[in-house]
Amino acid sequence: MMILKNGLRVIAIVLVPVCVAMLSHLFFTSGTMENWWGLMTIGFLFGVPMGMGALTIFVSNKENVVSRSYSALMPWLTVVVFMIVTLLFETEGWGCWVMAMPLFMCLSSIGGLIARHYKLKDKNKLQVSLVLVLLPFMVAPLEHWIGNIPGRYKADTHIDIHAPAAKIWENVTRVREIPPSQDKGWLTKVLDFPRPVKAELDRTAVGGVREAIFTGGLVFHETVTEYVDQQKMVFTIKANPYEIPSTTMDEHIVIGGEFFDVLNGTYELEQLGKDYYRVHLYSHFKLNTTFNFYASVWAGWIMRDIQDNILQVLKSRCEK
Repeated sequence: MMILKNGLRVIAIVLVPVCVAMLSHLFFTSGTMENWWGLMTIGFLFGVPMGMGALTIFVSNKENVVSRSYSALMPWLTVVVFMIVTLLFETEGWGCWVMAMPLFMCLSSIGGLIARHYKLKDKNKLQVSLVLVLLPFMVAPLEHWIGNIPGRYKADTHIDIHAPAAKIWENVTRVREIPPSQDKGWLTKVLDFPRPVKAELDRTAVGGVREAIFTGGLVFHETVTEYVDQQKMVFTIKANPYEIPSTTMDEHIVIGGEFFDVLNGTYELEQLGKDYYRVHLYSHFKLNTTFNFYASVWAGWIMRDIQDNILQVLKSRCEK
């Protein structure tokens, strides 16, 4: 009987916060509510995990809550279950969860510890839990009123190559098809992002049009705006979201979408010695969220991973 009771308690500890999180997710993604609420808000991404943590501890036995480690770590179980449910029902993608998981775990622990403080004092524990659960619904409309904060960022990478400038430049301007075996982008693989396939440039001059083709139907349309043969090439980058199949990228992180876009890229050759060059590849991208301080970290990692991957392929082909 005791085992059954404890089992039901564990189910309740997990089920209550997960159900509340799923209802919040449904509310925040509702078409009629997205003008005031949305997943890409501090309200949802910061408030929901705090509420989950608070509810987890509110439903838990007081004997367990005495332990700080329990109060900090038990909410992680509810977050993981919530993640699994959204993946099973395909309401969220794996890539989004990889980026959101550190935030959810950290904030669910904070919510659990706050709830622990009041539960042990037997004071306002229900009110505190309800405030944390309702916090996203109060914060998100305020964010909408303030508006998103556009930010521009730079991803800078380079690699040293032992090869003549002409050979390097030939592989820079036109990238032959990259087989999966040469793909070294570890982060984009984890996030299940499209990988680079090839790039084609119609002419090596200002006004030249370059198409950088990725898997999943992702194509960057690039126009050369500055060109110095075997020295520098600057190009604008345009990805049209309507050209990208919905199965390729999550709508919240699609390139060229509402929240994230790549603006331009630059290749530069810096001579270090005879037939020895440092190839610089950097790009500028923009974010349009209320939490650019967090999103910019992940966006920078992703862009540098893509660029490092391309530079590794370039080095391999030039030095072969």
